[in-house]
Amino acid sequence: MQNGTDIDARDSTRVLMSGASGMLGSAIAQALLRRGTGVLRLVRRDPQTPHEFRWNPVPHNGSTHASAAQISGMSADDIQRLEGIDAIIHLSGANVAARRWTTAYKQEMTASRVITTRALAEMLAQMRYPPETLITASAVGFYGDRGDEILDESSVAGRGFFADLCSAWEAAAQPAVEIGVRVIHLRFGMVIGHGGAMAKLAPLFRMGIAGRLGSGRQWISWVSEADAVGIVLFLLDQLSSSRLQTGILSGPVNAVAPEPVTNAKFTSELAHAVNRPAVLPAPAFALRLAFGEMADEALLASIRAVPRRLIQAEYAYRCPTLSEAFAAVL
Repeated sequence: MQNGTDIDARDSTRVLMSGASGMLGSAIAQALLRRGTGVLRLVRRDPQTPHEFRWNPVPHNGSTHASAAQISGMSADDIQRLEGIDAIIHLSGANVAARRWTTAYKQEMTASRVITTRALAEMLAQMRYPPETLITASAVGFYGDRGDEILDESSVAGRGFFADLCSAWEAAAQPAVEIGVRVIHLRFGMVIGHGGAMAKLAPLFRMGIAGRLGSGRQWISWVSEADAVGIVLFLLDQLSSSRLQTGILSGPVNAVAPEPVTNAKFTSELAHAVNRPAVLPAPAFALRLAFGEMADEALLASIRAVPRRLIQAEYAYRCPTLSEAFAAVL
């Protein structure tokens, strides 16, 4: 591979990313650049470097006569420049926990996931030389609130707005599947990293003004930032099925650590990591008053997902335990 900034080198792997400015996207982009991979970025502003491509996908009527440029919101010249890239990593999506789930915000959450994924998939379907792999973000919210049930990639979808959204999110990539692109849906759990949820939780725990949510018995599926990045690199390193590699992963992959924990355990471990007590539990009724529907589907839902397919593929975890994940970022 050549230097990661040399996107025109023919012997350099090239990866197109959306959501590359977010916590996880930034970490993945930096890891790719360190490996010498050419990183191209989809942005919604005017491009500032030759490695950026402006896009602004909008709803359309699904006509098969629409051009790839109309579908993706990209220029025809930019799409031509993307012919022959090796992979796409699609991480765009409005923050689930950013605000109350009003009708308008539900629409934004849906558009930022389903419409953008469909736009990319339909763009690939119209390319002469589409990438070999499309990795799209999804979430363990696909499974819905399932109590103590152990959930792997063969488990059916759950019920509720977010479960339905995750199902539609994954289905939106079907045009890419139909032309033979290897599509992977990474069902992420809570990412324990330097931003995201931890940026909000850690200060509260350090001040001693946080505790378990509701009963604390609900399961949390989580993954360290190091492993979220590592899983993406691991999947990119796998050869395509057309090259007859056994154990190739495609379809849904639970991007979670091997050991889900209860909310009470999570709370205890985080309090211990910052050397503070966690004595102020948040009752379920108070969470529902404050956050509405989001409380039941995101804060109080019990999702005990396990990474069966990653374990079978022998992915080596960097932080298999919660204490190791906290130690890496706190």
